[in-house]
Formats: sequence, C-alpha cells, structure tokens
Amino acid sequence: MTARNSRSGFTLIEVLISVTLVSLLAVGMMVAMRVGLSAMTKADDKLMLNRRVVGAQRVLEQQVAGLMPVIADCRPDPDAPPTRVPFFQGEAQSMRFASSYSLQQASRGLPMILEFQVIPGQDDQGVRLIVNEFLYTGPRGAGSTCLGLAPDPLAGGLAPRFLPIQAGSGSFVLADKLASCSFTFRDTQTPQPQARPGSPRWVQRWAKPYLPDAIRIEMIPLKPDPSRLEPVTLTIPVRVTRLPLENYEN
Repeated sequence: MTARNSRSGFTLIEVLISVTLVSLLAVGMMVAMRVGLSAMTKADDKLMLNRRVVGAQRVLEQQVAGLMPVIADCRPDPDAPPTRVPFFQGEAQSMRFASSYSLQQASRGLPMILEFQVIPGQDDQGVRLIVNEFLYTGPRGAGSTCLGLAPDPLAGGLAPRFLPIQAGSGSFVLADKLASCSFTFRDTQTPQPQARPGSPRWVQRWAKPYLPDAIRIEMIPLKPDPSRLEPVTLTIPVRVTRLPLENYEN
C-alpha cells in the first residue's frame, strides 16, 4: 500500500466550478451596471427634454411679454416715400414683431426683431417652430421686411405685406417633433356677429392698425408620451397699451 499525500488541495473539477461561479457573478454585475446606466441615461434624457420644453415655453412668454409698439417705414420702392405702419406681422404659420427680450441677452440686451416660422420637421416628420433674431435699428430697418401695402378685405383697406421668413443657420429651434403648430390672435375691439358683447374674437391672420390683445400658440406633439412633459397651447397676453401710430405729444 502506498501512503497518501497528507497535503490538502483542489481538484480540477473544483477549480472549474469556482471559475464558472466567479464568471457568472461578474456577468451578473456587468448586466446590473448596464441596466442601471441605461435607466440613468433615459432619466437624464427625459429630464433634459422636460427642461427644454419648459425653457421654450418660458422664452415664448418672455418674448411676447417684451413686445414693443414700434413702427416701420414701408417702402414698395427704394425711391418712393415711406408709409409708416405698425410693425407686426401675424399669420397662422408666421409671426414677426420687435421685442425687448432676446434668446442671447434675455431682457438685458438691445431691442430685437423676432421672426417665428413653422417649418417641416427633420425627414418631413411633423413640423418644428423656429425663431430668427435681428437687431432692431429703427423704423427704416424694420421697414426692410415690408414689401408695400396691398388691399386687404380683413383690414377693410390697405395692409402691409411682408417678406417670407426663411430658416437659416442662425435659426433657433424652439419646439420640435410637433404634429402641428399655429398662431392665432385675439381681437377685442372688433365686434363679432352673433356673439355676446365683450367676448373675444380669435383670428388666424392679423391685419389691424393696432396690436392684438393676446397671442395663442397651439402646439400638438407628434407622438404623445405621458411619461414626459409635452408642448402645450400657450395663451400669452400682450401688455402693450400704446398704439404705434398714435401721437401722444399733444
């Protein structure tokens, strides 16, 4: 009979089992970390989207609140005498006015001309709302966007026509991935037929010699997601009470 070795050790089967258990434990930890990182990334993305939506709505409110009652020297021809008109363009898909609030300098900067336009979204998926900003340099600079006056049945006379608003490299996207976006304007000075006295009138195109009382921006998301904030319809009052063409010196 041979003497057995008294020193203890591990068999090959035991080593293989230990390595397998350690490998399974490491894989489980990696999967848990990956799931946790993925959940954190999704939460961060939703938080950033929510902040972007809230920030865009706040910017829109501040821009409309800073609306300035300025005038534009509208010239159909460079050699023709200018016609002074209130500088405000309001259409269903376009809006242009001067404001004391800008994206870059907030309320501490110089007056800016703001141009809002609804354009097709990326890959023609829905629409997006953009805004252009230009420095307001006075009636002549504002009048450079005016093409002249033309008969308008809504205004009951002549109304200014403006250049189309173009999207460019300097355009800022305020809202994206929208099913639709439109502007309407409240008029409390024009009576409505078959309506209660004092009830507001909302129109999709503004052609009055005075400013609207409020602006409504209706935004409908392309793919509603109840787990995050969505763009909503904003009704923003216009707090300007001064008429642009009124002479207040007398």
